[in-house]
Amino acid sequence: MPILFLLLSFAFLWWIRMLWPVKGLSFVDPKVLKGVSDVQINLKMLDVRDAVEYQKCHIDGSINISLGRLPFVWKKELSPNQPVLVLADSGYKSKRAARVLKRQGFREIYAVRGEYCA
Repeated sequence: MPILFLLLSFAFLWWIRMLWPVKGLSFVDPKVLKGVSDVQINLKMLDVRDAVEYQKCHIDGSINISLGRLPFVWKKELSPNQPVLVLADSGYKSKRAARVLKRQGFREIYAVRGEYCA
């Protein structure tokens, strides 16, 4: 019985962590991205989807670093003093990527709310 309680407690905490907002993460509407290049908006667009999904459909100028590789290879393409727009296929993945970037010292993090690649 105590093991079941412990497992349920961990599941509940994980669920709360998934829904908990990330401090400093701002969401933007996907309509803003149509016809805009990263030079015009002066930020890095980081696509955290898998490479296969990125190849199917991506925004020109975006950088593809899958979510699993992000903690290890972000230094090659990103700088903490530059704003980053996270492109993901779910809000959960956007939040996970934002948490990784926050741990690395990023202060300006934005994410697209909803589907941006149709």
